[in-house]
Parts: sequence; structure tokens; C-alpha cells
Amino acid sequence: MKFEILKDIIQNNKSYLLTTHVNPDADAIGSEIALYQVLKRLGKSVIIINHSETPYNLKFLDVDNVIEKYNEELHNTKIKNVDVLFALDFNRINRIVSMQKVFSESGGMKVCIDHHQDKNKFAEHYFIDTNYSATGEIIYDFIIQTGIVKLDKQIAYPIYAAIMTDTGSFRFERTTPQLHRKIADMLETGVDPGEVYDKLYDECKLSKLQLLGDALSTLKITGAGKICVMTITRESLDKFNAFESDTENFVNYTLSVENVVLGILFIELKDGFKISFRSKGNIPVNKLAGEFGGGGHTNASGARFFNLSMQEYIPIIIQKTEEYLLKFIKD
Repeated sequence: MKFEILKDIIQNNKSYLLTTHVNPDADAIGSEIALYQVLKRLGKSVIIINHSETPYNLKFLDVDNVIEKYNEELHNTKIKNVDVLFALDFNRINRIVSMQKVFSESGGMKVCIDHHQDKNKFAEHYFIDTNYSATGEIIYDFIIQTGIVKLDKQIAYPIYAAIMTDTGSFRFERTTPQLHRKIADMLETGVDPGEVYDKLYDECKLSKLQLLGDALSTLKITGAGKICVMTITRESLDKFNAFESDTENFVNYTLSVENVVLGILFIELKDGFKISFRSKGNIPVNKLAGEFGGGGHTNASGARFFNLSMQEYIPIIIQKTEEYLLKFIKD
């Protein structure tokens, strides 16, 4: 990763937009806040604008309340006039939904920092490496390797949250000895891992737990016992006054069923539906998601459909998933 190029971009410009994907997770928000802190310490002008509201369980990362929800009238002029636009934790321009047009039309330099596969071309500079556990880890390495600012708790805290969540609390594939050494460096700044975990996972609203209970009751097994499917309807979301962001990590329960190697979560939305895929071993669900216009990681991917009926497409997607799985599993 040519971090000196990124350092030059930052040092040689004055104003910045940071944005991330729809329905941001802790890696998305944590990366934004960490890079925001870096830029502010260098005396830069910085705005963070996202398509989505920050999920309630991630607001603790934005202690200064600097993240704004996109409003065309309020933000288009600002976005078009910044020197540099940072795309964080996504590499497909449609992932910023309502901001896609103004982001593309802005005359500023576009820089993508990400760790996902299957990028499309929309930026002048890409700092992408799929070997990283999280986008937050890339930002950590950038800070350490260039010495652009000193790593302290205010920067390390959101980076730690980013990495912890994207590694499944340090149990996924990219949890390496090298990563743990980086985590130790962050803990030495004063980051409290128990505090971060509690805020992320142990302070959820009752509505989320009620929605989870309802979602678990929909689990179904198919594909000769190798595929588990979970379904969340719009009716269920409304029943518990829950949000799409409340479903974060629900799909992981599909892989908790014995003998299951591939899980699917369907979520019905006001403007269509989304699917999340999870897999074990060498089953690349990012390729499966790609068949539906989506993407992601080898074992964690998804896709989104606008203005289509979820109920109509569920059997189609399950059938394609069963056919796809046959390529990787013997009877």
C-alpha cells in the first residue's frame, strides 16, 4: 500500500468530505471518525456526510456529533466544492445511494479506502487491500507507517471498534498475530475493550431483541441441510418499531445450526429488499452475491434490490443458492 501518496494528498489539500456506505456499521463509522480526527489535527476543513442516519448503537463513536445525514439542499454545494472526497469502507459507488450523483459530479479528487473485493471505477486513487480485516486497520497502518499524527485514544478508540466488529470480536479469518499486536498498541492508548463491547452489543434496545426473537422463529433449512434461511418482513420491523440497522449480525445465527455451511438473511424494506450471505470454509459467497449485483467478502456478502417483491424472489434466490452450493460441496 503506497501510503506516502495518501499522505501527500492529505498534506497538499485543504478541504475534505468523508462518506461511507448505506446502513453503516462500526467499521464505516469508526473509519470516518478516525480519519476525521487525523485531518482536524492537521488543520484541515472536514465534513462527514452519509446517506443513512448513524445507527443508535454507534452514536457513541461520534462523541462530537459531527456526522450529518445527507440533505440535497444543505449539502450539494459543499460536496461539489471540497478538494478531496473520501469513500470509506465501500468500493462500489451505488453503495452511497442518494449521494451517488453529487459525489460523481463533484470536481474534487476522489479517494477510496477499503478492504472489500470487486471494486468498480469511480475514484482517482484506490487504497484497497482485501487482506486487511477492516478499513479501520488500513487507517491504523497509514497513521503508524507515515507518522502523519500521533496515535492516541481519541483516534485508536474508533479504529478498535471498527476492527473488533469486522473480525467478529476477533474470531474471523483475518484475526492474525500481527493484528493482535496492532490491537495491543491501541489498548496502550487507554482503549477499554470491555467498554467498547458493551456499547456495541450489550446496550441494545428492547425492540432489537424482540425482532431477533421473531427472526429466529423464521429459520428454515434447505439445500440438503447445508443452507439456513432467515426472513424479516416489513410487518415484523413495524411490529417492534425496529430499523434495518437493528438487523446487524442477525445473519450470523444462520451458521449456528449444525451442518449448515451457508446462511441467507432476507430483509424486506420499504423500497425493495436486501439479502445477506454468510458461509464457512472455502465457499465464496461474494461470487454468489455478484450474480445478484452485490458483493463483499469471501465469507460475508450481500445484495440489495429496489422496487422488487421479496416474497416473489425468495424461492428464486434460494434455488440459485442451492445450485451454487453444489459446486463446492460433495454429497
